[in-house]
Amino acid sequence: MAGIFKAYDIRGLYGKTLTDDLAYRIGRAFVTFLGCRRVVVGRDMRPHSTPLFEALTRGLTQQGADVLDLGLCSTPMCYFANGRLGADASIMITASHNPGEWNGFKLCRAQAVPISGATGIAEIERIVTENAFSPPASQSGRVSQRAIAGDYGAHVRSFAEPGRRLRLAADFANAMGILEHGALDDLVETDRLYDTLDGTFPHHEANPLKAETLDALRARVRAGGLNFGVAYDGDADRVGFVDEQGEIVPMDMITALIARSMLRKYPGAVIFYDLRSSWAVREIIQESGGRPMMSRVGHAFIKQQMREHNAVFAGELSGHYYFRDNYFTESSSMAVLHVANLVGRSEAPLSDMIRPMRRYVQSGEINSTVRDPEEVMRRLLERYPGGRVTRLDGLTIEFDEWWFNVRASNTEPLIRLNVEAKTREVMERRRDELLAVIRA
Repeated sequence: MAGIFKAYDIRGLYGKTLTDDLAYRIGRAFVTFLGCRRVVVGRDMRPHSTPLFEALTRGLTQQGADVLDLGLCSTPMCYFANGRLGADASIMITASHNPGEWNGFKLCRAQAVPISGATGIAEIERIVTENAFSPPASQSGRVSQRAIAGDYGAHVRSFAEPGRRLRLAADFANAMGILEHGALDDLVETDRLYDTLDGTFPHHEANPLKAETLDALRARVRAGGLNFGVAYDGDADRVGFVDEQGEIVPMDMITALIARSMLRKYPGAVIFYDLRSSWAVREIIQESGGRPMMSRVGHAFIKQQMREHNAVFAGELSGHYYFRDNYFTESSSMAVLHVANLVGRSEAPLSDMIRPMRRYVQSGEINSTVRDPEEVMRRLLERYPGGRVTRLDGLTIEFDEWWFNVRASNTEPLIRLNVEAKTREVMERRRDELLAVIRA
């Protein structure tokens, strides 16, 4: 099975590490593990998502579970359906931003609570590996089709605020953002790029974290007459933004912007921000009357923290935006809507809203290959005494003029470094010092 059972999902190369037979066995193991009786299943546009659906469903129904088939949908729509339809569980068939030859499964319990490596994926792997399935049910489950796009769209649009009608550009990368963005069709005018579903991704990778994938979107916005642009990833649980000048907006700045919008409706609410985010995000949440709390990296951790504190919103540096109003899960169309609410009610363009948020200088994430991540962190603790230390995720040390975070990768022998400072000179000097210690 070549390591397809990962920290947050199941993902592999179709026909090689992830086969139809394995999908059938995963379906059986899923019901064996959860004892679920009603399972929502959605899928993306990859050609092999259909045979994987058929095989997975055969396993689920053989164990007695009924399948609520959403057909083609985005991952946020699948999460929404899990909660709205009162299902016991859900599975989204997708490999997110991975190239077209990949596919996989995102697994949830009831109310769209994610199943991670630590909370079930490892046990499902064990059941599959050991053939430890419970006996097939005396009566197989049924498959029924459920259309969710209409309900999801109405839910998203219920958060719209009156304002001028905006014109956006949207790059769908031939993927599920086409359906996710459909929730906004009645609210904004959209210049559409790559809006034909094609699981081979013929134009570019569906990953807004990579600046080069935004080139066509930036060019379209720079041609004029648009308020901002958005780019969705493959399953549309992430979204990136460019302003009206075609400049990329850092994703932590979008977190701060959406926090402002959310706090108008939910004054005093808890909002989580990714621990790699700029100091400015925490400050803006406080200035807007909210309670900022720092989150770990990774959707399973963030959703758990949100539930524990009843947080209304969380933003992650990778472009995931989480809403209590969507069962504490991602909704990219809700993220776009909240930005549109702010821009539509203001005379100022998006760039003017973001400019005062850029209070500090950031390094961006820098990866280094290391043999022993824990030894690196011990060296850094010794090298930088006197700061405020946080061990929420890796090591964060804050000083008055600057801070840094180092985290070990879950999947590779890498240390990931983020540095921020009040001036470029301090950031660059500290960045270079840190890299020398890390790579020694």
